[in-house]
Amino acid sequence: MKNPGTLLWVAALILLGPAPTFAQSASEMGKGQALVTLLPKASGQLPVGAAAGDQPAPIMGKDLVIQVNGKEARVTGLLPRRSPDSSLEFVLLIDSSAGGGIGSQFQEIQQFIRRLPPNSKAAIAYMHNGSAVFASPLSADRDQVLRGLHLPVGSAGSSASPYFCLSDLAKHWPSTDREARREVVMISNGIDPYDRPLDYDDAYLQTAVNDSLRSGLVVYSIYWHGLGGARSRFGNAGQSLMNIVTEATGGVSYGSGLSNPISFQPFFDDLLLRFRNQFQLEFVGDLRGKPHPEELKLKLNAQGIEVSSPHQVMIYPVTGEQM
Repeated sequence: MKNPGTLLWVAALILLGPAPTFAQSASEMGKGQALVTLLPKASGQLPVGAAAGDQPAPIMGKDLVIQVNGKEARVTGLLPRRSPDSSLEFVLLIDSSAGGGIGSQFQEIQQFIRRLPPNSKAAIAYMHNGSAVFASPLSADRDQVLRGLHLPVGSAGSSASPYFCLSDLAKHWPSTDREARREVVMISNGIDPYDRPLDYDDAYLQTAVNDSLRSGLVVYSIYWHGLGGARSRFGNAGQSLMNIVTEATGGVSYGSGLSNPISFQPFFDDLLLRFRNQFQLEFVGDLRGKPHPEELKLKLNAQGIEVSSPHQVMIYPVTGEQM
């Protein structure tokens, strides 16, 4: 049986169909890009149209339907960003109020860091007083990275808002390489102590989403209730807020209900599979004033494949020569 991580092919095989007609001038058009993940719906199942041992059938332009703010946009490219060929930068962001129990997951965290693709760098940071405090530098040296892994030393609420910390990380990403994929895993209860327990209009949450999109982060989360009784009082709210961030940026929220996971291993296995099957989607669509996050909807009309894409995206001005 083929490894599902080797089944996703599209990349240079994408054939773009006829472009939709836009009434706007070039000055009203914008360009955007999004990191999307394409996975087989059934493990080891080849897409329909591909015989065993053959290359799977390519995705055609007509198979991709993309809308920005409810209006059709034009796909201009789908480029492979799959590991190990594409560079990746990964930060594990741990809530400083996670408590000593998080140590039970250290062996799996260490294994995951060591299993990252060869062409990748990693770092470990802790949420503390509203900042992302790096315990190890962004490095390809796995031993150097893992020397920063330690038990959190904070008390309940010592991370301030986890969304402060995510914003800080996005604004001070430890690299200027914009060609590398930027992936983050937050380990937190997701609760914002500076706002109502479940406020989808939380200003700090929305700022974290906007900053992450501007910096090109794909954010994943692992729910860990930590200290302070979060599990019994506001655990659902914290998970819901983290889910807003992960969906907006194209990541995934992991957890085991309101209990701390027994093992992070299934989550890390899924992450590695996703890292092997990511593509950079490029498109042209409406530009509404200055660049700011816009709603993105992507549908893939191809049997046997599911697509995971961000729900929001940044649109930037495009000149007539770039269209």
